[in-house]
Amino acid sequence: MTITVAETVGVEHRGGYYDHAGALRDMVQNHLMQLLCLMAMEPMVSFQADEIRNKKVDVLHAARPIDRDAFAQCAVRGQYGAGQSNGKKIPGYRQADGVAPDSQTETFAALKLFVDNWRWQDVPFYLRTGKCLPRQVSEISIQFRAVPHRSFPTGASLGWHPSRLVISIQPVEGIVLGFQAKYPGPKMQLRPADMRFSYHESFDAPSPDAYETLLWDVMKNDATLFMRADQVEAAWRWLIPVLDAWGEAPPSDFPNYAAGTWGPEEVQGLLAQGQSWPLPTEWPEQVKANSKAKHKK
Repeated sequence: MTITVAETVGVEHRGGYYDHAGALRDMVQNHLMQLLCLMAMEPMVSFQADEIRNKKVDVLHAARPIDRDAFAQCAVRGQYGAGQSNGKKIPGYRQADGVAPDSQTETFAALKLFVDNWRWQDVPFYLRTGKCLPRQVSEISIQFRAVPHRSFPTGASLGWHPSRLVISIQPVEGIVLGFQAKYPGPKMQLRPADMRFSYHESFDAPSPDAYETLLWDVMKNDATLFMRADQVEAAWRWLIPVLDAWGEAPPSDFPNYAAGTWGPEEVQGLLAQGQSWPLPTEWPEQVKANSKAKHKK
């Protein structure tokens, strides 16, 4: 399972704050860990706030601590240098207002973790987030395990891909199920195909903004989406060893990825051999919007 929260912008005018925080504190501890808990939690018996939050805390309690000798294989950090994004030149992080010229703060973080329970034993969870990446996207990609035996003929596949479930949160809310389908015709030939669901296409109603939803929950006294103190403590308990290890060994290669790219090359080492980070889903409405924006320019 891969959880990606990517931003195309840099630190903008938040350099003074961000240089004391970094990607791990700013994004991973709350946003990505929340998504991890929602995806890995066991089914709840009711929609009561504490019931759901109990299940999310159970995930963090089951998260396997990272062995200090294996940090390089489980955690990667990066800092963006000068580059280009959407045709615009972007200065490096160290050139931003409020940022130290020799800053060691990470603007990119990627982690591999395991949840040691009955359901998820030995299933890797990959988390990544960063600034000045090629796409603005929040997306969860679940790749299913390959079947032990394929009954189709060896030459039937025209590009076999494991089945994948993608949950898109931003910029388009939707779900994509990728699988193999038979190509029309007399021959047995399989090709990758997608089934797509988009809120925008299916419902003639706008989705509320994130903060609008939270404010409405506050007025209703609904704490379901809010982190509880023990969840915050459990998340920090897992992440603090990563911060400590990074603090003891300052990076010598910052900046190590150019603005407008998908992070440092070392991030590929987190994945199993032969795997790659999934590219964000292309949605028709997003392609149309980008085409109109280019037309206006």
